[in-house]
Amino acid sequence: METVPCTMKAWIYGQHGKPEDVLKLKSDVVVPELKEDQVLVKVMASGLNPVDNKRMLGIFVQAECPFPTVPGYDVAGVVVKVGSQVKNLKVGDEVYGNIHEKALDHPKQYGTLAEYTAVEERLLAPKPKNLSFAEAASLPVAI
Repeated sequence: METVPCTMKAWIYGQHGKPEDVLKLKSDVVVPELKEDQVLVKVMASGLNPVDNKRMLGIFVQAECPFPTVPGYDVAGVVVKVGSQVKNLKVGDEVYGNIHEKALDHPKQYGTLAEYTAVEERLLAPKPKNLSFAEAASLPVAI
């Protein structure tokens, strides 16, 4: 079993603006704590989508996340920890999915442009074995 660190590298932004001005790589971001229905995913691949750009610019403020925010919706990775109410996923499972707020009842602060992200179990599916992590992470935006 992999030991999960307390901090991680992640791309974050703390204000609205052009991504090249506000998006910064930090190495001391706290690994998100799990809720009971979530799994912690070690991110193997992620995508930066047009909606991330619009959020950084402040265009999508109706689902605003608290700053600082880790952007990213699409993810593929490996489950490294599970919450107490998780039923169908286990440590070591390869998964992919999309963590968009429309599927949640709250804004997200931790997106997928990080070494780890906490994701509700219902938003993930087993990664198809014939796909790489990069290919699997690109599926949600294509759907």
